[in-house]
Amino acid sequence: MDRPMQLDQESLVSAWREQLPELMKEGDSFSVQADEADKQSLRIHFNAAGRQKYSLDFKCTYVDSREVAVNLIDVEKSGHQTDEHTDTVQALAQQYTRQIHECAQALQGLTNP
Repeated sequence: MDRPMQLDQESLVSAWREQLPELMKEGDSFSVQADEADKQSLRIHFNAAGRQKYSLDFKCTYVDSREVAVNLIDVEKSGHQTDEHTDTVQALAQQYTRQIHECAQALQGLTNP
């Protein structure tokens, strides 16, 4: 049974900002913002540690109070758009997608009380 989420977007962003660092690799950084166009979604930006300076942008949408859909929106390398189909980018995208799902799961006490 699908249950709509009752938590407001501002509280959700705050909870993500607190929880996500616990799941991150050392050296990586991130930002979480509310998606202005969709109150069920967050925009998550990751900066990968390392010399290649990859950054990846994701949209995380709450399908219901327990499930999120994660979409890779943009990939940049050293500030320029780059091919998202390279092995390196795919590995980073999988890693960050997993961390997004882990964070959503860790926050289920708030999103699905």
